[in-house]
Amino acid sequence: RMTDQTIEGTATEVGGKVQSRLGALTDNPKLEIKGRLNQARGKAQDMYGQAIDGLDRLVERAPSDLQDPARTGLEFARRKPLLTTAIVAGVGLLLAGAGRRR
Repeated sequence: RMTDQTIEGTATEVGGKVQSRLGALTDNPKLEIKGRLNQARGKAQDMYGQAIDGLDRLVERAPSDLQDPARTGLEFARRKPLLTTAIVAGVGLLLAGAGRRR
């Protein structure tokens, strides 16, 4: 099943490609750069959606007593993708720092 992030990400990426090519054809560097940025943003959003889809499948296989809390966490991630990404990045940095100290 595709999440909204996956669908929107793919659409943004395709739109960015079109913008970028149109900018190149019309010798409009601003449009070309904006298109490349939209392409990157769309690709990131699509990857995020795919990650959420993968986690959703894991939740379905989790023990029944863990499924409700896990679904609550996934719903938060769907509603707040930027905040979730920042939280995960922060935890990753903390874990990387803790690993270097050992």
